[in-house]
Amino acid sequence: MANLPSVEKRNRQSIKRRARNQAVRTQIKGAVKSARAAIGGKDAPRTVEALREAMRVIGKAHSKGVLHARTAARKISRLAKAAAKNKA
Repeated sequence: MANLPSVEKRNRQSIKRRARNQAVRTQIKGAVKSARAAIGGKDAPRTVEALREAMRVIGKAHSKGVLHARTAARKISRLAKAAAKNKA
């Protein structure tokens, strides 16, 4: 275990950040999963709403620094592409 106060504080901070990041990642997974399920179904309004929610969660994760910008863009792009393909 750490002996220096600054290292102990850094450890506490990293534990807090890890918990926060895990919570955000879990939200992303749930939103993407529900969006994919809605895309698989034939209910257009539900698909639009689920897709909007997933995009919002991914965008928030990017703004908080949990996801890299390109990762967030890739996830949003793939969801939108799947929705467009299902619509056609």
